[in-house]
Amino acid sequence: MKFSELNLDESLMEALSYMNFIEATPIQEQAIPLILANRDLIACAQTGTGKTGAFVLPVLNQLVGKTDTNIDTLIIVPTRELAVQIEQQIQGLSYFLSVGSKAIYGGGDSKDWTLQKDALTNGTDIIVATPGKLLSHLKLGYVKFDNVKRLILDEADRMLDMGFIDDLQTIISYLPSERQTLMFSATMPSNISQLAKKIMHNPAEIALSISKPAAGVDQKVYLAFDEQKTKVLIHLLNERKDYDSIIIFTSAKAKVSDIVRSLNRAGFKAKGMSSNLEQDQREEVLRGFRSKRIRILVATDVMSRGIDIKEINMVVNFDVPHDAEDYVHRVGRTARANTKGEAVTLVNPKDMHKFAKIERLIESKIDKNQPPEELGAGPEWKEGKPKHKGGGGRFSGKKGNFKNKGPRKPQSKK
Repeated sequence: MKFSELNLDESLMEALSYMNFIEATPIQEQAIPLILANRDLIACAQTGTGKTGAFVLPVLNQLVGKTDTNIDTLIIVPTRELAVQIEQQIQGLSYFLSVGSKAIYGGGDSKDWTLQKDALTNGTDIIVATPGKLLSHLKLGYVKFDNVKRLILDEADRMLDMGFIDDLQTIISYLPSERQTLMFSATMPSNISQLAKKIMHNPAEIALSISKPAAGVDQKVYLAFDEQKTKVLIHLLNERKDYDSIIIFTSAKAKVSDIVRSLNRAGFKAKGMSSNLEQDQREEVLRGFRSKRIRILVATDVMSRGIDIKEINMVVNFDVPHDAEDYVHRVGRTARANTKGEAVTLVNPKDMHKFAKIERLIESKIDKNQPPEELGAGPEWKEGKPKHKGGGGRFSGKKGNFKNKGPRKPQSKK
């Protein structure tokens, strides 16, 4: 379906045309009419399907002609990166509209706090906020939410995973009970359904492609011992010199700087990003990555959701993510908006059972590859969990941990 068929205001259509947006994605096609009809909505769709546009467009449409400065729409998100991204998208789509917005998140200085306080006190059309920082403002008593007409929870599952349930319920207690509530989530666990029952009225429901990577992602696994991983990574990068945008995910922020140093020594232009960086440093790294000045970005899961960077050629999971759902969000950084992309996961022996869970979740078996011959043989694929008691093999060790005996020598052929 084309955006021109969705009954959007002419000024909004002009902005879409200027940005060369013609075709609506499936989530946009289904969600926009429901939101324009003032229905409460629970929408479940994976990363990269256009969820942000699905709620930003109808909200902007409903703000056309608004003359007061009251806060109309509150959007709550789990991370400051996502808050910044959504506000940027609002600014781009409202170029031909008279709509104001402000992102509320932590990590700034006193000037940022003052600007946030001004928006929350004197009003702006749309507030995009992280729960913790918004709650800090609310507790000081000057926030004016009396006229809020719409509440949007984006990445609702991640907010609950991060422990924001109490903060969300406190924030919602400040809002008018008569409002439109929209909930967008990549997954729909039971705690999301329970929250929806408490805060929503007869919501419509949309569920698209739950917990599966986009069809355009070419997924691969390399079985590698820990000491082989960096060498395998460098081999992969050397084979893909035409790729100009690559994200490497690691589960521990302590590894980010180690991977960056190894890649820099190997001649690759790479930068790291984790929660250890200050907000302005993180934004500078993201600007460099978006503009292709930085070819390779090494990041923790703070990046796996909510960062809208188009045309990423490859995602590398240096470590298997702890949560099977996080694999979908990491891999969702590539092959966005019907493009093609590549996702490679490096799997050591202790993570094999975690990757088996991922395969069950996505209902697909991923090809298992050995490292290049010159790097030595990697471990053999085994789906079972580590044994807590055993007879001294590779899966034995204290408390059931794997013993890392390093790469095995290739067997001689007879």
